[in-house]
Amino acid sequence: MYSVFAHLILALSFCIVLFADFIPSYAGSYADQRLCLSLLLVALVSLGVFRVSRPQIKTAALSDVWPFFPFIFILCLSVFAYPQGEFFLVEPVFYSLYVLTFGLTGFVIRAQSRSNETANALVLIALISCFFYAMITVMVYLFAVTDNFSQLDQMIPWGFVNIRYWSHIATWVVPLFPLALIVLPWSGNRLWRVGVTITAALWWWVLLLSSSRGSIIGLLAGAILVWIFFGRAALPWVKLFTRFLIYGLVAWLLLSVVIPGVVFESVEVRGIKGHSSGRLPLWLEAFSMSLQNFPFGMGPQSWLTHDVLTDAYQNSKKFAHPHNMYLMWAAEYGWIAIAALAFLCGVVLKRLWARIKVVRSGENECAPYLIALTASVTAAVVHGGVSAVFLAPGSMLIGLCVLSVFWAFVRPETAELNGKQLAFKSTYGRYSGLILTLAMASASSFWFCEVLKYRRAMADDLTYYGQEVSLGQLPRFWLHGYYPRPDGQMPDETLGVLTKPD
Repeated sequence: MYSVFAHLILALSFCIVLFADFIPSYAGSYADQRLCLSLLLVALVSLGVFRVSRPQIKTAALSDVWPFFPFIFILCLSVFAYPQGEFFLVEPVFYSLYVLTFGLTGFVIRAQSRSNETANALVLIALISCFFYAMITVMVYLFAVTDNFSQLDQMIPWGFVNIRYWSHIATWVVPLFPLALIVLPWSGNRLWRVGVTITAALWWWVLLLSSSRGSIIGLLAGAILVWIFFGRAALPWVKLFTRFLIYGLVAWLLLSVVIPGVVFESVEVRGIKGHSSGRLPLWLEAFSMSLQNFPFGMGPQSWLTHDVLTDAYQNSKKFAHPHNMYLMWAAEYGWIAIAALAFLCGVVLKRLWARIKVVRSGENECAPYLIALTASVTAAVVHGGVSAVFLAPGSMLIGLCVLSVFWAFVRPETAELNGKQLAFKSTYGRYSGLILTLAMASASSFWFCEVLKYRRAMADDLTYYGQEVSLGQLPRFWLHGYYPRPDGQMPDETLGVLTKPD
């Protein structure tokens, strides 16, 4: 039953992200992904609480997930400290549920001794999904070439609102490709090896074609760091990662330079920019915001509603986030939230270092998983410093899968948490766990209702926004993310919606 559930969740996450164009849409792919992610958080956090509320593992669960609590507490505290309209609680509760979900899910995976099995399922589904995405990409490429459309980067990658959202997915999944040839049982099959190699090469080609600097830098940083820290144990993964990168360069030369050079009169290659692409004014504005109410920030969604502080941002293009997740959290939730996040990362590094020492000694069968997952998470954390990796719903769906499995590997599996010891042994334990689960399910369901109300209000605002404000799509929580806005840019009836109870 567990295996079916895990495969279903993973398959759903990858399909709704990579193949949104082929799935009937309810509210548009971006909103569908956000709703799917929100529902998944409600379901997994409720199931996780139910699982760990059993007396036999409650203490172990608390000792495992307690580093998440400072960050969650600070975000939830901002809900009460800055009550700004009807939807101010959506985002802080969203991030709180997100980190709690992958913490609890990772613990439950480890407690059931399912780490390797779940990791294999993640790698298998990621590889199959990325393979079919790559094959369709080749079809799109051939259609573009035969139609004499030379600006390939405008059609590839396909299926995403913005190519940067595709690069977020690449940041999470590219480090997993070597695992398909290291741990999966078909690694000796020649056809399987060819399929994995083609998939990896084509994904690297699209990364290079779209000049996704943040993703490329994050991936290289992750590869270098795992090589440094894991040493010789990381060599099999590093060799395959490097080989796939070289194949990707060859594919780029062939598909982006040679073939277009033969078909078209001139070759149009998207260059890698050496500037900040307009991000510097956003970062300066976010940093200035973080100092206004130091160290507590200006409150949830204040990036959307605050009065502009710096001339550079006043005169630059507006976005719904500052293209830096850490500065956005510092601006809205304060440097105290960043300190709590740094504390969480410190605990992760401490636990991970203990695992690294075992891996370096050659005594850990989980080494390939730990290496690849560490590279993936490191790449995402680095990429998050220049992009909305932890804001875009597609990225967060895939990230939830990777982070949950990563957290399962951060500590070794222990026999004390296995098998029958997970069973209830008392009536008190049975009912206390049920009550706690119902309370969490009710609270998270109430939050999901707020998410739905937020989406309806955003949809109702589209007409006024398009006619009076007209800044284009500015994705944040929803695709049209510039809502709420400063009072001067909001219609009277929308302001009424913000304060009027149902």
